Amino acid sequence: MSAFPLPVSPSAQSFFVQLVNISYKITIRWNAVAIAWIMDIATQEEVPLVSGIPIVTGVDLLAPYGYLGIGGGLIAITEGNQDAVPTFDNLGKGGDVFFVTDD
Repeated sequence: MSAFPLPVSPSAQSFFVQLVNISYKITIRWNAVAIAWIMDIATQEEVPLVSGIPIVTGVDLLAPYGYLGIGGGLIAITEGNQDAVPTFDNLGKGGDVFFVTDD
């Protein structure tokens, strides 16, 4: 099992990332109603795979989407309080998201 952080920051963003040798487009935005960061995942060609994943702690964010065959999970962790979800101000600055491989 290996883990590496996604390059997230406390702002709306889109970036491409290699996950187990496949490039994905990750889009993250703040949802003021839910008071949470929300993530979408698409192919490199920007074909949507899954949308509206809330970035919460304590679970594998990809667990419901095993059929996609991404080859790992996404885990959110907040420094100092493992149960606290990343806030508007701390995503990427103490509230991080890690890709963890299945191997």
